[in-house]
Amino acid sequence: MSNIQITLPDGSQQSVEAGSRPIDIARAISPRLADAAIVAKVNGDLYDLTRPLETDATLQILTAKDPAALTVYRHSTAHLLAAAVLDLFPETKLGIGPPIDTGFYYDFDRPTAFTPEDLEKIEKRMWEIQARDLPYERILTPKDEGLRKYADDWMKKELIEERAGDVFSQYTLGPHFIDFCRGPHLPSTSKVKAFKLLSIAGAYWKGDEKNKQLQRIYGTAFFSKKDLDEYLAKLEEAKKRDHRKLGKELDLFSIQELAGPGLIFFHPKGGIVRRQIEDWMRDQYIKRGYSLVYTPHVMRAELWKTSGHYNFYGDNMFKRMELDDAEYQLKPMNCPGHILIYRDKPHSYRDLPVRLGELGTVYRYERSGVLHGLLRVRGFTQDDAHIFCAPEQIEDEIVDCLQFAIDTLHTYGFDEYEAELSTWDNGASGKYDGSPEQWKLAEDALAKATARLDMKVKVMPDEAAFYGPKIDVKLVDAIGRLWQLSTVQFDFTLPRRFGLEYIAEDGKAHQPVMVHRALYGSVERFFGILLEHYAGAFPVWLAPVQAIVLPITDRQSDYARSVRDQLDAAGIRATVDDRSEKVNLKIRDAQLQKIPYMLVVGGREAESGQVAVRHRKHGDKGAKPVADCIAEIRGLIDSKAVTE
Repeated sequence: MSNIQITLPDGSQQSVEAGSRPIDIARAISPRLADAAIVAKVNGDLYDLTRPLETDATLQILTAKDPAALTVYRHSTAHLLAAAVLDLFPETKLGIGPPIDTGFYYDFDRPTAFTPEDLEKIEKRMWEIQARDLPYERILTPKDEGLRKYADDWMKKELIEERAGDVFSQYTLGPHFIDFCRGPHLPSTSKVKAFKLLSIAGAYWKGDEKNKQLQRIYGTAFFSKKDLDEYLAKLEEAKKRDHRKLGKELDLFSIQELAGPGLIFFHPKGGIVRRQIEDWMRDQYIKRGYSLVYTPHVMRAELWKTSGHYNFYGDNMFKRMELDDAEYQLKPMNCPGHILIYRDKPHSYRDLPVRLGELGTVYRYERSGVLHGLLRVRGFTQDDAHIFCAPEQIEDEIVDCLQFAIDTLHTYGFDEYEAELSTWDNGASGKYDGSPEQWKLAEDALAKATARLDMKVKVMPDEAAFYGPKIDVKLVDAIGRLWQLSTVQFDFTLPRRFGLEYIAEDGKAHQPVMVHRALYGSVERFFGILLEHYAGAFPVWLAPVQAIVLPITDRQSDYARSVRDQLDAAGIRATVDDRSEKVNLKIRDAQLQKIPYMLVVGGREAESGQVAVRHRKHGDKGAKPVADCIAEIRGLIDSKAVTE
């Protein structure tokens, strides 16, 4: 048998027999490496550790410290789940079972619904299979043979027809499990050390609600029980912070079945919080040189044909309306409206940059299966701004946008964030709009802007939108979760489609550079993120009720109302709980409503003109004159303090 050359990550080379397996090479390097190995990377592609190498190749052995290894590990755990399901419920047919960011899932077609008790049985069977040290075996199958074999298995048949080449790979695990899968996988089940099944949900085949609904089992897996336990503890904390649960408990918002899914009704207290969020942004627009604009919610379909949304974004738009003069469309974006405002009059280079900002409500059709409280909706308000400027101004404008994004994060108490710069493929695929010169200008401006602000940014090659590169800013919340928030996005397409111009110093018409910029992203989604970040206990400046006055007996009700009036006069949102209940019950209820300040008044306080201050976090703070209490609360409001 002939030899092949294997190049290792340190540049050294080994001559091995053709057909050697990555696990054998790892074992020759170090038994410890072989024991820690999860998967191999061969010529940049992931391979099973047991897959033979037939030609010269570069080889890297991946262990638990490599992110790609965790993806393979979770994919293999998904197969372990499916094998256990088939063991227990052999009538079940398999859909797909991919790894995801938080673990894995598998879709099943089964006439009987899975129950929580079934999950316990399945998880127990998974551990029994794991203990048998069964191999994940790769089998190559001709496509025509596979189609014959799975003629009665509608999901496998469909997947093979659509995705398989002339020869495709399947993986087995034990006597009952075999599935069409590209892999790779772990060598055996003994490598799986820590997993947990989490929930059951409905899922349409291929995510299309016109298709059959399947049952989806979600799970997660980690390399160690310690990591798994930490994740499960974080999940429990996330459940406590679920904005849908808190929104109901605090009476902030609702989704009304009669009105339809994905449409948010903000209740009075939620409306107060939303107003603070929106007013802060509008004030910042004015301070930072933006002009506030307002555009219609519905416009002629012809506008969306010009912008390209009609053809390229049509599946995400609500159905068009036939009116007496034309076809109209609910807007999914604010940008065409801002472009029309810019285009409404001629511009000189002296006018630039033109910064137009709007908190504009848009409507997008999202499938009912992906709607999620405030985080994924069908009608939402974007803090949308569009900047039209000359090429030489673009770097400074990007710096200002990114600084605005950072200031927004800090204002709301987010000190950690991650930034990603999405670039093109240098024109290799032909899928990107714009000239190489435009892409170089845009990418250089984004890179230089991040350098000027000393922002750490991760470059994401070939992840740009087709119409330009972008920077995404992701915040880190109180329990370490990443949330996509701000985006600064170049656009080469719309200025050309709408024929935008400005007269430059040379007296000739030039096309301006256009930047899309959203910092909250969506007011609704940002509201939900804040609600979960603070677990409902908003900072004082955002809290719908900032102080509540609690009379101990009915005799102090008049004094309580006079204190409330003083708070109102100072611009503090306050109320009185004058129910004929014990004060401890009133305190408990106020605590459950996350009200920052509880001001208890009895006979002594009424006589001395004081209040006994109780804080939701710090407890009793002692008696204070009303004026001192007002000054303390006002100081937190005026400074927009996020810590108490």
